[in-house]
Amino acid sequence: MASVLSNNMNDIKQVSFFMEECKRAGIEVLGPDINESFYKFSVNKDGAIRFGMGAIKGVGASAVMAIVNERKENGNYKSIFDVTKRVDLRSANKKSFDGLVLAGGFDSFKETIRAQYFAMDEKGLTFIEKAIRFGNKFQESKNSAQVSLFGEASEVQFDEPIIPFCEPWNVMEKLSKEKEVIGIYISGHPLDDYKMEIKYFCNGRLEMLQNIDKLEGTELTFAGIISDVQHRITKNGKPWGLFTFEDYSESYEFKLFNEDYLKFRHFLIPNTFLYIKTVMRRPWQNGDVRVYITVIQQLQDVLSKMAKKLTIQLDVNSLDNEKVESIHSVLKQYKGDQHLNFMIYDVEEKLKLSMPSRSSKIEISKELLDELGASDLTFRLN
Repeated sequence: MASVLSNNMNDIKQVSFFMEECKRAGIEVLGPDINESFYKFSVNKDGAIRFGMGAIKGVGASAVMAIVNERKENGNYKSIFDVTKRVDLRSANKKSFDGLVLAGGFDSFKETIRAQYFAMDEKGLTFIEKAIRFGNKFQESKNSAQVSLFGEASEVQFDEPIIPFCEPWNVMEKLSKEKEVIGIYISGHPLDDYKMEIKYFCNGRLEMLQNIDKLEGTELTFAGIISDVQHRITKNGKPWGLFTFEDYSESYEFKLFNEDYLKFRHFLIPNTFLYIKTVMRRPWQNGDVRVYITVIQQLQDVLSKMAKKLTIQLDVNSLDNEKVESIHSVLKQYKGDQHLNFMIYDVEEKLKLSMPSRSSKIEISKELLDELGASDLTFRLN
């Protein structure tokens, strides 16, 4: 691992691969933190991997050195004001602070959230700018302090700027800004809310398209998010489009022409979550295998449109009145028109009994599945 930690963290694919390997090994990977991070990846006292500050766009080596050296000498930082008072602001400028905020470097300061640092006052000044001005003023005063009659240095006290109130960024906005300064998502992934759709209704990962020649005749379905869109016109005046699609594994540029473009172009909006069904085939006998999109729909509509039946699996030896009542209490909140089924099994006797509900139908939704999961119930969708 030491050899990996010493590598150039600006190689995004290398960093992504490293993070995936850590996850497979059960090692936690944490985002950058001003009180734990160094220039490169490091291991904290709890054995977790901590992201390096040097990988953040706009945060140079001199800024990281100033932050780390001051931390080593005088202890952890307690707030954003403590940072701007102590760190050499000639080395760490506004661009450095902006990058640290967006990457989550100040998230350990519980009195502030990322959105607050960019909240503007009536003069058009952001809170982070005011915090830096406060630090500059404090340092200038400290450096020019006069010695009093009693031989003690006099220190001028300044009021800290008021922390503004503002709504937090939504998850997508937070993660997009995070990716903007680091190149990858760290604190989460936009697709985390769609794990059920991916598990039950997708059979492909975009990384599989790297070996597309071996996929001829294969139908693959993907879930992802659009990161870039371009609408173009051919020399013959026909519109066509291309869009970059991302999932957990990779990004891929899809192209749409003719009727396919006219049919699906209304889906081509950046930061839109989509479910895409494709088929791999050759446009002519000796041509290369290409990806053809056959279906596109909003990812948030997949459960309601594609999930036809929910099957709850129950061990007969763990069933009692309390558990049955608990399941009934949850299900009655989600009445709908989709089928409900129970699979009762006995491991020791190697028996299974399927019991479809004739009187109750449900609405299969993320909220319902989350409640079932929180109750430690095993289920499947089809």
